[in-house]
Amino acid sequence: MWLLRLLAVLTVIAVAGGVLAFVFTRDARYLRFAWRLFRYALIVALLVFALLILERVAVIPA
Repeated sequence: MWLLRLLAVLTVIAVAGGVLAFVFTRDARYLRFAWRLFRYALIVALLVFALLILERVAVIPA
């Protein structure tokens, strides 16, 4: 779980860095990078949450 938290913090820092780079340089590729990273991070987060919910709901015999 600590790895997921670390990846989340690094993702937020990278997205913020991309937005700040866009603000300072007005180069659209930084904004595209930040948006793409945000989308992929959101997809991964939703998959992890779905897995956690499935783990709670599903009864898996041991």
